[in-house]
Amino acid sequence: MIVSGALEQHIIPEIQACPQLDSIYVFCDDQSVHEPWANAISKVKGVYTKIEPICEALQKDCKQCDRGMISISFRGIDSLFMYTQLLKEVFLEIDDDDTAVKELVNYCRLQGDVSNDHIDKLEQEYHLQSPIWWYTAPYFLFTMLNRGLRLMDVNILLKMGFFIRNLHQHIENLHGEQQSINTTGAKFEVYRGQSLSIEDFEKLKQTQGGLMSFNNFLSTTRNRNLSLEIYARPAALYNLNIVGILFVMIIDPQICATSSVPFVDVKQVGFFEDQEEEILFTTHTIFRIDHIKQIDDDHTDRLWEAHLNLEGNDNNELNTLTAHIREELTWDTGWSRLGQILITLGESSKAKQIYEILLEAASSDDERANYSHRLGIVYNDMGEHSKALLSYERSLEIWKIAFPPNHPNLAAAYNNIGLVYQNIGEHSKAISSYERSLEIQNIVLPPNDPDLAASYNNIGL
Repeated sequence: MIVSGALEQHIIPEIQACPQLDSIYVFCDDQSVHEPWANAISKVKGVYTKIEPICEALQKDCKQCDRGMISISFRGIDSLFMYTQLLKEVFLEIDDDDTAVKELVNYCRLQGDVSNDHIDKLEQEYHLQSPIWWYTAPYFLFTMLNRGLRLMDVNILLKMGFFIRNLHQHIENLHGEQQSINTTGAKFEVYRGQSLSIEDFEKLKQTQGGLMSFNNFLSTTRNRNLSLEIYARPAALYNLNIVGILFVMIIDPQICATSSVPFVDVKQVGFFEDQEEEILFTTHTIFRIDHIKQIDDDHTDRLWEAHLNLEGNDNNELNTLTAHIREELTWDTGWSRLGQILITLGESSKAKQIYEILLEAASSDDERANYSHRLGIVYNDMGEHSKALLSYERSLEIWKIAFPPNHPNLAAAYNNIGLVYQNIGEHSKAISSYERSLEIQNIVLPPNDPDLAASYNNIGL
C-alpha cells in the first residue's frame, strides 16, 4: 500500500496489523520528517519523495511475495498432499491443441491486470522462446501460474494447462541432456529462501521426519548467501506474521534418474542468461524433512533453516497411498479427474466450475451424461438440491437410451436421485429411487458387494 505522509498518523496505526497487508510505502515531500516514525514500523519499507523508486521497490517486493506464496503441503496434515502425484498426472496427461496459446491470450486480455505489451509478446513470440525462458522472464506467466496452483484457480489452470505441460517436458528433456554430460553423480546442495506463514511453519515443525510437497515448479539456487540475505532474512525482519525460512535441499542425482524427478540448471536457457545459478525442479516435487534449526540473528528470532532430502517417486509409502486413491478415481481422466479430486477436497464450487465448462464443451452424449452426473454430485454437496435433481435426471435420460436397463450407471443415477429426495424430505420418492437402484444392483453385483449394503442402509434410513 502506498500512503501519503500527511495521513500516516491516522491510517498506518489502524492498518499495519492486517495480515493481508505485506508492505507500506510512504510518499511525501520531506523524508526527514517521516523517516523517524516510519523506521519504527516493520511493514513500512521506505519513505520516498519520488514515484519511480516506489515502483522499483514494489517490483522487488512483489517478486518476494510471489516466492513466498508458493503452495506447500505436508503429509499427515494437509489432505492436498495425498493427491500430489495425481494432480501432477492430471496436468501432464492432457493433450494440447493449436488454440491453447490464443485461449490464454484472450483470457489475459479480459482480466485487465496484465500489460497489453506482455500479452502481445506472448501471442506473437511464444513458440520462438523456450518454456523455461518464459517462466524465468519478468512477465506475467510466473506470477499467474503460481497463483493458479496455489489457489487451485480453475480458470487459470484450464488456460495454463498447456504451459504446465510444456514447461515440465522442457525440464525433463533438458535434464536428460545435462545429466548425460555430468557423469559424477555426486550429491549437491541447493537453497531456497522465502517467507512462510506461521501456520505453515508450525506444520513444517510437526512434520519433521515426514514428507512435504512443493506444489509448483520449484526455483532454487546454488548460492546460499543469495537465498539467505535477499529472500529469507528480509522476510523475517519486515513482517511479524511470517517466518523467514532458508530451505537447504540435498539432491541425489541417482534418485532423480531412477524416479523421474527432473531438474535443470537454467543458466544457459533462462531469460537472464549467464547471470543465474538457478536450479529449477518440475512441479509437485517431494522432500523429506530432516531437521529444522534457528539461525542466530541480532534483529529477529523468526529466521530458520530447514534441511530437506529429495524424495523419489519410488517411495513405497507414497505409492501405496496414491494407488489406493487412483482406484477411487477410475471413472475420470484429465480435467474431469481434477474435478473429482476437488470434490474430495471439499472444493465443490471449484469442481462445479470445471464440470460446467466441460459440459458446455462436451461433444458426445456420453460426455454430457457423465458431466451432468458429476454436476449433480457437486450441487448436492452444495445444498442446491433442485439443480442436483435436474442434473441427475438429465444424465439418467441419456443413459437409459445408451445402456441396457440393468447397467450399473443407471443404478448409480437412481441411488443419487434417492439421496437428493432424502435430503429434501420426500421420503417416498427417495425409497422408490433406492429400490430401483437395488433391483439393478441385485442383478449385476455379487451378493456380498459393499454397494448392496449401502443401498439397504439407504432404504432403512
